[in-house]
Amino acid sequence: MTDDLPIVDVGPVAHGGHCVARLDGQVVFVRHTLPGERVRIRITERSKRFLRADAVEVLDGTSDRVTAPCRYAGDCGGCDFQHVSPEGQRRLLTSVVREQLERLAGLSWDGEVEAVEPVDLGWRTRVAFAVDESGRAGLRRHRSHDIVPIEECLIAHPGLPRVLDRTWDSESIEAIVSSSGEGLLVTDATIPDDVERAVDGVVAVDGTVRGGRGALTEQVHDTSMKVSGSGFWQVHPAAATTLVDAVLEAAQAQLGDAAVDLYAGVGLFTSFLADAVGEQGLVVSVESDRHAARDARRNLHDRPQVRLVGATAERALRSGEFESADLVVLDPPRTGAKRAVAGIAALAPRRVVYVACDPAALARDIATFSDLGYRLDGLRAFALFPMTHHVECVATLVPS
Repeated sequence: MTDDLPIVDVGPVAHGGHCVARLDGQVVFVRHTLPGERVRIRITERSKRFLRADAVEVLDGTSDRVTAPCRYAGDCGGCDFQHVSPEGQRRLLTSVVREQLERLAGLSWDGEVEAVEPVDLGWRTRVAFAVDESGRAGLRRHRSHDIVPIEECLIAHPGLPRVLDRTWDSESIEAIVSSSGEGLLVTDATIPDDVERAVDGVVAVDGTVRGGRGALTEQVHDTSMKVSGSGFWQVHPAAATTLVDAVLEAAQAQLGDAAVDLYAGVGLFTSFLADAVGEQGLVVSVESDRHAARDARRNLHDRPQVRLVGATAERALRSGEFESADLVVLDPPRTGAKRAVAGIAALAPRRVVYVACDPAALARDIATFSDLGYRLDGLRAFALFPMTHHVECVATLVPS
């Protein structure tokens, strides 16, 4: 029975996949709902400052609400917006980016989050599954270590190696498919012979490669890149190309420029920046992860204008490895680049291109850049994680 559960009127979307409501004067973050709806809720978490809740009954819905295509929606924590149309999801993400920029950086943004095909299902090329005590693979509930065993994941790319149709003697297993169609499993589980023959390689958690190669080939325009094991690569099949194009457009690189690529990973942006600045230019590619740095050496060995630096962005900026730059590109982790911003501004680049997977961290760093003499000159945002609250932004900063 739900009749005794409280009813709330839902307000704006907030960063994190929920909307804001109030119950007896207290803020409630409600999942599985939409702004403007009236819903019955079940409280899932209490604190002194706010409540968390799930919508369990929609009393008055909105036009963006759809029937969730996934039977595990609301139970599995992998998706936030299965109940929202693709167009509605982009409107929600747009609201989030605008709110974060206004609240944390004092800026107005009149852009919109852009669609990237596929816009709904079958896009995720890397999925890390948890395994329960009975060996069944699944995904965790929202804000929980509990595992929901599943038989299918609708946002998973159809080319992923098969994981869900058998049991595993492991705590986790990651399935990967590359843009070239190669498959890889990352696990310490015992791999059945038929599975091992069906994929291009199995990488154990200790780095041991079994059954083939331990690296996959990713294709971006006419450039091939190698990514080892479960190293970082964008999970949407069109993400790498989309972001490369956006970064190059924002950077406006010229022949002979000196560029710095921070948090460079396997060298994706470095490769295309190197082509843009030519052999008379320079790209300093900075990456601290040794596995990614090894891949970068392999991917960039034929670019004489590239200098690889194996260090954190902060340490490289402090080291005097480079005293100035025409361009800086950075793609930091979700926590942002707070410790690197001052060092970037000290290089006095004419353009800074900031690729961000978290609009809150981006907005905070933009505010810091502003204090150091750089203003936001443009921002594009992309819906590269359909059905989730995540959004990718490419911001351009120039001297004030």
